[in-house]
Amino acid sequence: MRKENKERVERRKFRIKTEKNGSRKDVIVSKAATLFREKGYKAASMRDLAEAVGVEAASLYNHIKSKSELLHELVFNVANRFVLKMDEIESEPISSLQKMEKLLRFHISEMIHHYEEVYVSDREWKHLSDPYLSNYQNQRRVYRKRIAAIIEEGIRNKEIKAIDAPTVVLIFLHAVSGIESWHRSTKKINAAELEQNMVAILIDGLKLIK
Repeated sequence: MRKENKERVERRKFRIKTEKNGSRKDVIVSKAATLFREKGYKAASMRDLAEAVGVEAASLYNHIKSKSELLHELVFNVANRFVLKMDEIESEPISSLQKMEKLLRFHISEMIHHYEEVYVSDREWKHLSDPYLSNYQNQRRVYRKRIAAIIEEGIRNKEIKAIDAPTVVLIFLHAVSGIESWHRSTKKINAAELEQNMVAILIDGLKLIK
């Protein structure tokens, strides 16, 4: 084999395979999400990630600066999706109960279809460094307050039972986080049934019976 052909083959061996319309960095971030969920951010190494991606470790640094950059990207990508959805729902001319249902369905969908990313964002954010850590903690607090505000508005409008809004937020978020168990289960209902069951329990449970 001629030298230039051999070099071409070697380069192909370490090329990152991408999905249609995806970038090499997207592939790395996706693989990092899986790795961080399986091993935890602290235990996962760049060597582990390179193996998962199918390249040499040195090749990763052509696309990312560090492991911490990957965590930052994962955490804030997820957080920003949730904030954008909240902006959209808050602006809709619908009842507070309908807003809560839309928000719940979005949370469930994210936990089902983007499980690895959402899991890492929810569990590994504590490994962020400042100023990103402080920024993220503030974003979480503000987001929870926005959910509580929807509930409080529903209580004032006699749509939602007179219950403690922060407690509802806590139950709401922990219930969605519990979808992790659904992912691990070998005998489980399908995603649509899971969503409908959760809506029936959590949203119907908020309704003020007149």
